[in-house]
Amino acid sequence: MNDDHPPHRPARLLRRRTGPLAALRASFLTGLIVIAPIGITVWLIWTLTGWMDSWVLPLIPLRWRPEQHIGIDLRGLGVVVFLIVTLLIGSLARGWFGKLIIGTGEALFARMPIIGAIYGGIKQIAETILSQGDGKFDRACLIEYPRRGVWGLGFVAGPAKGEVAKMAASRGQGRFLAVFVPTTPNPTSGFLLFVPEQDVHILDMTPEEAAKLVISGGLVYPADTTDAAAAAAAAAAARGKSADISTESR
Repeated sequence: MNDDHPPHRPARLLRRRTGPLAALRASFLTGLIVIAPIGITVWLIWTLTGWMDSWVLPLIPLRWRPEQHIGIDLRGLGVVVFLIVTLLIGSLARGWFGKLIIGTGEALFARMPIIGAIYGGIKQIAETILSQGDGKFDRACLIEYPRRGVWGLGFVAGPAKGEVAKMAASRGQGRFLAVFVPTTPNPTSGFLLFVPEQDVHILDMTPEEAAKLVISGGLVYPADTTDAAAAAAAAAAARGKSADISTESR
């Protein structure tokens, strides 16, 4: 029998993988795994605060800015000002006088041909996303998409309403759910599907865990709590059984 490969080649490969260069490579990758999330998070926060400052600070008179008095550009000041102004406007809008002003402004915008449509659409989207109510991407699910036998990960936006719900009811298909199926690795784009409720399989994972799964392209899976609970129950049962055996032996 002719063997072209030397018999001790796997051992040599094993030694190469466990040599000094392999140890350096493993240390570098471990450090990269630790540093990359921290660095990207800090960079995102730094970039967002800078963007907010560039948007808010020009609205503040120059003589009121801190750098005119202390000589230091305080990064993040625009974020603080934005939060304070938003809280004040929200407090005023909840009162009678604030509701009157907002109602008058909305009536004025509604009379404008193009601006009224843009404002109305943006307000409806903001109210739907930010309002504290039932079902707005609060459940992750699996649906058969784009064809039977292939499963797609999505988020339940809520039950179908209006004309879509009436059409589903008229055809005897029951209740439909609006499901948003995001794309990888950018979950802000995707497809809106109306799926029969019986074909939507709700998952135990949280929307945050599902978003991580989508962004990572299937690399980051949440911990399976069902398997962990079953293993803990089996271990507890085994401990109870051994305790009973020891008691009987006594």
